[in-house]
Amino acid sequence: MATLYTHRAENIRATWLLFGAFVVLIAGVGWVVSYAYDAYIIFPIAVAIAVFMSVASYWFSDKMVVAFSGAKPVLKQDDPELYRTVENLAIAAGLPAPKIYIVEDPAPNAFATGRDPNHAVIAVTRGLRQGLEKPELEGVLAHELAHIGNNDMFIATVAAVLAGVIATLADLFIRMTFHGGFGGSRRDRRGSGGALILVGLIGALVLAPIAATLLRLAISRRREFLADASGALLTRHPEALAQALEKISAFSLPMRRAPEAIAHLWLSDPQIQKHKASFFSRLFMTHPPLEDRIRALRKIAA
Repeated sequence: MATLYTHRAENIRATWLLFGAFVVLIAGVGWVVSYAYDAYIIFPIAVAIAVFMSVASYWFSDKMVVAFSGAKPVLKQDDPELYRTVENLAIAAGLPAPKIYIVEDPAPNAFATGRDPNHAVIAVTRGLRQGLEKPELEGVLAHELAHIGNNDMFIATVAAVLAGVIATLADLFIRMTFHGGFGGSRRDRRGSGGALILVGLIGALVLAPIAATLLRLAISRRREFLADASGALLTRHPEALAQALEKISAFSLPMRRAPEAIAHLWLSDPQIQKHKASFFSRLFMTHPPLEDRIRALRKIAA
C-alpha cells in the first residue's frame, strides 16, 4: 500500500535515475567530441565554463530570484500570522526560519530559493496569501520548506551544470567543424567516408542539448512531486495542499511578472495558460500538470 514514505522514496529514486541518464548522455557527448578531434582538452574546458556560470548563479540565487520576481520583504509586525506559520513549520522540519517576501500579484503562487537553508527565502503572492484558508496556506508553505530541506536549489544547479556542459560541448564541436577546429580531425584522415560520419556526429550533437533540456525539466517535475510528498509528510495533511492546488488551478490569469528564467521555482507554472495538455508540450513543462499532483496527493491521503 502506498504511503507518504513510499511515495517520497519513489520520487527520490526517479530523480537519481534521471541523473544517471544525464551522466550517460554527457559521457556520450564527450566521447563523440574526443573521438572526432582527438582533442581531449575540449571536455574539461566545457565543464569549467558550465560550472563557473552555474555556480555563480547558484551562489547569488536568493538575490537574483527576488529581484526578478519583484518580491518585497515582509516585516513580522505586518503579517504576524504568516511569520508564525513559517516559523512553526520550519521548527517542525528542523530548518532555520527563512526570510519571507510578498509578491504583489493577484495570481496565487509561491516560491522558495537560496543556496542553502541558512540563506533561504520563501515568497508568496498577495493572491495566495488572501485566497487560501490556513490549512491550505500551511500546505503550500510546507511544500516550499520541503524544497529547501531537500536541497532542490542545489539539485537544480547540478542539472543546469550538466545541461550546460552538453550544450557547450555541442556548440564547440559544431563551431570547430565549420571553422577548422584543432587542425586535423579524424574526419580529415578518413577521406570521403568521413563526411557521412560528420553528418552523423552533427546530428547527434544537435539532438544532445534537446535531450539534456528534457532531462533537466524531468528532474524539475520530479522534484515538485517530491516536495508535495515531503510537505504533506510535514503537515500530515495532504488534502490541504491538494485543495490549495485546486484553487490555484481555478485561477484563470497568468502572473503579471513571470520571467522564464525563474518559472521552475514557483509552486505552479506562472504561465500555465500558455501550455496545452498534449503529450509533446508536457515534455517541456517545468512542472507536472496540477491535476496529476492533486491526484497523487489524494492517493497518498487515502
